[in-house]
Amino acid sequence: MHIPFAESERSTIGIEWELALVDTDSGDLRQVAQTVLDAVAPPGGGEHPHIRQELLLNTVEIVSGVCHTVAEAGADLQRAIDEIRVITDPLRVELMCAGTHPFAAWDHQKVTDKERYATLIDRTQWWGRQMLIYGVHVHVGIEDRDKVLPISRAMLTYYGHLQALSASSPFWGGKATGYASNRALMFQQLPTAGLPFQFEEWGQLEGYVADMMKTGVIDVFDEIRWDLRPSPKFGTLEVRICDGIPTMSELMSISALTHCLVEYFSSELDAGRELPTVPPWFAQENKWRSARYGMDAILILDKNAEEELVTTDLAKLLKRLEPVAEKLKCTDELAGIDEIVRVGASYQRQVAVGGNGTDLDGVAQLLVEEMRAGRPLSTPG
Repeated sequence: MHIPFAESERSTIGIEWELALVDTDSGDLRQVAQTVLDAVAPPGGGEHPHIRQELLLNTVEIVSGVCHTVAEAGADLQRAIDEIRVITDPLRVELMCAGTHPFAAWDHQKVTDKERYATLIDRTQWWGRQMLIYGVHVHVGIEDRDKVLPISRAMLTYYGHLQALSASSPFWGGKATGYASNRALMFQQLPTAGLPFQFEEWGQLEGYVADMMKTGVIDVFDEIRWDLRPSPKFGTLEVRICDGIPTMSELMSISALTHCLVEYFSSELDAGRELPTVPPWFAQENKWRSARYGMDAILILDKNAEEELVTTDLAKLLKRLEPVAEKLKCTDELAGIDEIVRVGASYQRQVAVGGNGTDLDGVAQLLVEEMRAGRPLSTPG
C-alpha cells in the first residue's frame, strides 16, 4: 500500500480543541452541539471552517487554520469561541474544557447521529460508550516525509512532559481517580489507540496500514488513534498526547512547547545529528507515571534509564528551546510553561477545589470560570 504524504510548509501549526457544552446553572453537560452547529453553518450549507461536530452531542471541536505562529492559531480559536458564545449564552450554556467532566454520567450522553460514530460505538461497546473525554491535537507541518517517523520517535522522549503539563482529568463519573490524567489511560482502551509503534521506515507504516485494512481493523487511516501519528492528508505530525486544556493561555503555552520541539528535532536532522529515542517499555512507563503523578512524575529521560523530576527537566528543556521559540515567534507563549509549573497544572487546581470528590460542583464552576478568563485562576491552598 502506498500512502502519499501531502506537501506542507515546514513548522506550520494547526490546533484542534475539544470543548464541552455545560449548563450554566447545574454545571452538567448539555446535549446542544447540533443546535450550535446548525446556527453557525455557512449560508450555503456545509461545515463551518473552524467549528466542527464530535462524537458526543455535548461537544464541539474548534480548529484553527494552517498558521505560521501559535498566536495566529490562537486568534482563530478565539474567534470561533466568540462566535459560539453568541449562540450558547442565550441558551444558558457555558464552554468548558478538561480531560474529563468531573461528575457527568457517561451513560447519559447522546452520540452524534453519524454513521462513523455509530460504527465506532457498535464495535467498541462498553469502552466506546465511556469515551466521555476531551483532548487537544496539535499539527505541525513536516516538509519532508523522511523526517516524520524520526521526529515522532524523538517526541516520545518528551511524552511525559506534555502529558503532565496538560493533565486535567483527576475526576471521572463523580469520583476521585487518584490520577492526574485518567483520560490518558481510558482512551488507550480503544482499538489502535495509545502509544504509536516506533517504525523506522515509511514502508513499515504502509505495511501496518495495509494489514489493518485487510483484516478489517480500520477502514481509513484516521482510524489509527495513536497519541502521536503522521497525518498524511495534511503533511503534518499530529501530537494527540494532551488532555483537554482549560484555558487559552495554557493552550498557547503547551502548543508552543510542542511546536518548538518538532522544529528543534527537524533542525537536528538537518544538522545530521541523531535524534533521541527511548525503548517502547520506557515510553509506556513514562505514560503511566505522568498519568498517575502528573507534575510530580519522575520520568525516564533516555535509553540509558537516566531519570529526573519532570519539572526539573522542563526547566532545562525551556532553556534549550529559547532560540527555537525566537525563530517561531512564540517566546512569550513558551515562557508560559513556567507559569503552569508555578500555579499548578489543571488537575492540581481541580483537586485544590474538589478535594477527594467532595465539591465537584465547585470544580465544574472553576473550569467554566477559567475558560471565560482565558487563564488559570487561583485556588485554595
